[in-house]
Amino acid sequence: MIVGIVGGGQLARMMALAGYPLGLRFVVLDPARDACAGQVAAQILGEYDDVEALAELARRCDVITFDFENVPAVALERLSAEVPVAPNPQALASAQDRLSEKTLFRELGIGTPAFAAVDSLQQLEAAVEAIGLPAVLKTRRFGYDGKGQRVLRERAELAAAWDELGKYPLILEGFVDFTREVSIIAVRGRDGAIAFYPLTENRHEGGILRLSRAPCTDAAALDAQAQRHARALLEHLDYVGVLAIEFFDVGGTLIANEMAPRVHNSGHWTIEGAETSQFENHLRAVCGMSLGATQARGCSAMLNFIGRLPAPAAFLAEPGLHWHDYGKEARGGRKVGHATLRADEPQTLAAALSRLQPLVVAD
Repeated sequence: MIVGIVGGGQLARMMALAGYPLGLRFVVLDPARDACAGQVAAQILGEYDDVEALAELARRCDVITFDFENVPAVALERLSAEVPVAPNPQALASAQDRLSEKTLFRELGIGTPAFAAVDSLQQLEAAVEAIGLPAVLKTRRFGYDGKGQRVLRERAELAAAWDELGKYPLILEGFVDFTREVSIIAVRGRDGAIAFYPLTENRHEGGILRLSRAPCTDAAALDAQAQRHARALLEHLDYVGVLAIEFFDVGGTLIANEMAPRVHNSGHWTIEGAETSQFENHLRAVCGMSLGATQARGCSAMLNFIGRLPAPAAFLAEPGLHWHDYGKEARGGRKVGHATLRADEPQTLAAALSRLQPLVVAD
């Protein structure tokens, strides 16, 4: 079976590496000549809305998926007329607009921050009056890794924030005073079977994920909440593939931040730390295969490398360390690799993290 992937970044790369042992082959569509997935899969060079490139992808593949959520939903609609696409374009569209996403969460009984649509400075002022400060002003579409958003703490900041972001449709969200950030990775097969990975605890800096640890400690009640919310979304969207949902833990209650209709950075630990990785299970799902087991193998931590890779020598000498270089050129703010630590005991993992975290380059 040949799997097409719209997008040729590190997630597509890791999908291909997970799929070859299953006998799958891959073609990626990406406009970048140096797309890192192009190092391990055939590549069609083209924009995501290029009609000819999309037609070629459809001709060459048996099923199509994608590796990031800013793919034009209309492009996937075009592809789905020719070849199965999973997750479906409607699920992608739901995640592409923060207002639609938060509204869907509310409809399904999933807690969210207070929010309001903002299309003018007057609406921003009214939203701040209703929601209060601090609050976060975000673009409704295309923001990721902390881009396209601004924290507002004083009313005097509103005009400048509107000048910065007001050329886009916006949403204002109430600021959440959270205990910690967590995420769940869920997967649903074509037959409706659903599986969940253990809840993961995450740490972000500058809007970018820096560290994930799994399984999340003392989180049985949170895990049950997260699974319930994820199941509601998977079934409502008739979803096929991996879905990630990021939450704020507010004193034992989960408040949804956002969902990602794809394999996710906070699930990278599953490559070595779970019985079946998120990448393999995503492929099993979209190709109509049975899902693999999702149990954790001991405990794991994932360290993201942002901007540039650290010197590998000390990392590679650490027992239980797994190194992932994405084959990308170094650039500020860019995800260029990660390392996963796996251990049988939390104490062993914590000791290894204390040795390695100071060696991670801050960029």
